[in-house]
Amino acid sequence: MKFADWAVSHRRGILFLAFAIAMAGIAAALTVPVGLFPKVSFPRIEASLDAGDRPAKQMVLQVTRVAEKAVRSIPGVVGVRSTTSRGTADVSVNMAWGTDTRIAALEVESALTGALPSMPPGTAVSVRRMDPTVFPVAGYALTSDQTDQIALRLYVRDQLVPALSAINGVADVTIGGGDIGEFEVEVSDEQMVQAGVVIGDVSNALAASNVLQAVGRIEDLHKLYLVVTDDRLKTMDDIKKTIIRAGPSGTITLDDIATVREAAAPNWTIVTSNGKPAVLFQVYQQPGSNTVQIVKDVKSKLETLKAGLPAGTQMRNWYDQSDLILASAASVRDAILIGVGLAALVLLFFLRNIKVTLIALIAVPAALASSILILKIFGRSFNIMTLGGMAAAIGLVIDDAIVMIEQMVRGLAERKEASHAERARAAAASFFKPFLGSSLATVVIFLPLAFLSGVTGAFFQALSLTMASALIFSFLVGWLAIPLIADKLLTQKDVDREEKRDTKKGLIDRLYTGAIRTLLRAPILALLIVGVFLGGSYLAYKHVGSGFMPHMDEGGFVLDYVAPAGTALTDVDNLLKQVEAILLATPEVDTFSRRTGIQLGGGLTEANAGDFFVKLKPLPRRPIDAVMTEVRDKIGAHVPALDTDTALLMEDLIGDLTSVPQPVEIKVYGDDQAKLTEIAGNVAKAIGGVQGLVSILDGIVLAGDALTITVDRPLAELNGLDPTEVTQQINALLTGDLPTQITQGINVMDVRVRLPATERTTIDDISRFEIRNTNGALVPLSRIAKIERVTGQPELTRENMKQMVAVTARIDGRDMGSAVADVINILKSDASLIPAPYTWEIGGLYKEQQASFRGLMTVFGTGIILVFMLVLFLYESFAIAVTLLFVPLIGAGAVFIGLFVTSTELNISALMGLTMILGIMTEVSIFYFSKYQDLCKTGMERFEALVQAGQARFRPILMTTVAAILALIPLALAIGQGSAMQQPLAIAIISGLIVQMPLVLIVIPSVYRILGRIPKPGKVNDA
Repeated sequence: MKFADWAVSHRRGILFLAFAIAMAGIAAALTVPVGLFPKVSFPRIEASLDAGDRPAKQMVLQVTRVAEKAVRSIPGVVGVRSTTSRGTADVSVNMAWGTDTRIAALEVESALTGALPSMPPGTAVSVRRMDPTVFPVAGYALTSDQTDQIALRLYVRDQLVPALSAINGVADVTIGGGDIGEFEVEVSDEQMVQAGVVIGDVSNALAASNVLQAVGRIEDLHKLYLVVTDDRLKTMDDIKKTIIRAGPSGTITLDDIATVREAAAPNWTIVTSNGKPAVLFQVYQQPGSNTVQIVKDVKSKLETLKAGLPAGTQMRNWYDQSDLILASAASVRDAILIGVGLAALVLLFFLRNIKVTLIALIAVPAALASSILILKIFGRSFNIMTLGGMAAAIGLVIDDAIVMIEQMVRGLAERKEASHAERARAAAASFFKPFLGSSLATVVIFLPLAFLSGVTGAFFQALSLTMASALIFSFLVGWLAIPLIADKLLTQKDVDREEKRDTKKGLIDRLYTGAIRTLLRAPILALLIVGVFLGGSYLAYKHVGSGFMPHMDEGGFVLDYVAPAGTALTDVDNLLKQVEAILLATPEVDTFSRRTGIQLGGGLTEANAGDFFVKLKPLPRRPIDAVMTEVRDKIGAHVPALDTDTALLMEDLIGDLTSVPQPVEIKVYGDDQAKLTEIAGNVAKAIGGVQGLVSILDGIVLAGDALTITVDRPLAELNGLDPTEVTQQINALLTGDLPTQITQGINVMDVRVRLPATERTTIDDISRFEIRNTNGALVPLSRIAKIERVTGQPELTRENMKQMVAVTARIDGRDMGSAVADVINILKSDASLIPAPYTWEIGGLYKEQQASFRGLMTVFGTGIILVFMLVLFLYESFAIAVTLLFVPLIGAGAVFIGLFVTSTELNISALMGLTMILGIMTEVSIFYFSKYQDLCKTGMERFEALVQAGQARFRPILMTTVAAILALIPLALAIGQGSAMQQPLAIAIISGLIVQMPLVLIVIPSVYRILGRIPKPGKVNDA
């Protein structure tokens, strides 16, 4: 029994199976997680080390170098980059793509823990994996005119964090801003001198007076008792009554020599929302969880808690990742519906038959539902890449349906002596080989993407899986379901109507027949046309800009800023209040949050730096790029002391995940930090004139001024002191001792003992500090130590164990490729900018772009080889296989022209489209050559077969081309928020489709006539 007969005999089972798979896909759609990005584990581990407030150079020697050496020996490490500041260091460990980052994180943590004995005592280490979940899915701000920042923070910590942490899928809820309450004991130097005590005596007395300790057990009256001494301090009055000294002359209590009050702990960061002091809390998701559902649950929970907000408190949502996800999903949904609708109109226009149109369109929901089922099976999510893949696949799915239904109609019109069912089976069976070959031509293009690494592979593998699964199921539906449905629904009347219309040759058919006969007789003309076209393509290629990721309006942006090094925190705050006024006056701004001394993405941040997250109002409004440029220009004009930098969310997130946040990065290597600083400044000035470069930074991040207290050891010894004792007492006087803690309800509050602010504000105040020696005598600090002011202590950056400074810039109003090319030309043309032995290289997102381009071009080349092999297996003809090599050549040229005409950058999305067009054009070419071979088998002359194959395939190719173009138009227009990610891909595919018909129906036959040595009509074929 032939397969066609078997399929007919199992019609109900096959159709029910297809229906069941589609229903399973629809059911899976209800449970597939929804997120912004694919589930990607970036091969980077971030380690943070804290060793107090020691100078950066000392940190490098004692901590950073030890940590770098420890992690560099871990298998799979490809690079180590570190940034060191006063007392802290961030070490970024880059692994090979494909590394299990969970295991890698444990190995990094283990290596650093093993190295801790070689670091200063008390050094703390924390390690985290880098993936998209390091960015919050939702962020809220609490501001109040009536409740203080201590109470607001306690409310968030004690009420909101526990409630939100219980939500399914929430990994963490972090708090930023606000104040932490403590009891502050201020003891003036004068009062301590009068009482004959030092600050250490006060601390010791408080610690000794606040005791809760189990001292043993006893048995009595048949019970076992735990004996506990409870001498805890419970109230502020208890603190005040603490006895500092008792003797014959009387008792000195803390209240006699100190002021005790509730206060905020020292804080060198500032957090605001819409210009008001705020407490921020961010919600982070677990990997693989449903972002939209998490945010929905968070909103619902917060709504129930609003009644309990402290008096006068307002809650603002300053970030909601689900907004972009839902907007992107709506855009893709609209693109799919519009595309399908337009394709249906095309089919109705050409076929004039509603039944035939509906049969063709049935493949769309079946293929999409099946692809959703595959996403569920492979643990993928709905995100901007998978949803975009569905939208991009619509045109190709409709193509498959069109060619099969057209084949069925043609087959039913032939062999009138056979029954209707026999003709239907024969039509489907005879089309199996070209239909399978054409589907494979598109699917095999996606195979090399499975081996693509880097950011491109991480993102586009999700799109490839979606499209490949949709196309595979499209083939199965077209091969099995459509013939079975058409066999029952198409009547002889439908066939006769199509056959009658087919016999009427329109003007376009006659023009095509004349053109193909002319060019086949003189194929050199076709090659000349191709040459002219390729020349134009080359010119377009030279003028097309290049980028990395498509620019997408995500509804918000990040504004980074840096104030002059050493600027007081109060002065930085005053500068930023002017920035807040600019944002509040910008009509497109909905809300914003600001961090100073910390950053949203974490990492090492000085007190003069930080960021804003600016949330814009929903569309319609001005494009986000226009808003960003205006804000940046206004800050430059009105707050020139600030260096600012704006970035789109995706760009900023990918930069944080890959540790290369800037598009342009010039890495300069050398051993002398002073010389590196000089070179970096010169390079920054040199590239300042490059068109399109903005936010140029020389990479020298100064930690601000410092006071260095150098203890004279001999003098200290003569006065009964050593440097360690001096350091400990200065810390107590300046920052304060934390001798004990007091429980207040469910809170534990520190008790801080230190001098009043009026006695520790200036350098002179510090020089007057009195240090107690081992004999109890007080020694002025100025007698045993020298106090010096040190300015401009820079952060130190190292890469792969080498000292490095990175000059960075962003790009505005210009493509990345040409801007970086100008930068490279400047560096190469003036060797004095970076003299030997200092070296340089280009990093940043440009380096990632180049790696991605190389990977995609490898995929493109591999795709050509796979398609060549496929065609060779199908036809066993080198002439046909070599002829089809013109497909990628002309297709690429069409893509470059399309990008040039639409002013679209050549980025990874466009290159993905370029790769896909290879398979799409080959698919149509296979249909043409299959018909050509069928005609040759009937004994027709090869020349005439080339003509009639084109005539036979003209209408289906025209239908599929127009339908595919119209299906992709919504994506190409980037209608809706979040749709810009697939726009370059759609433009690239449409550009290729536009030249598809003349390429396949005119150029390919002309080239094949030469390679196949086909004679003119009437001549003997000696091939």
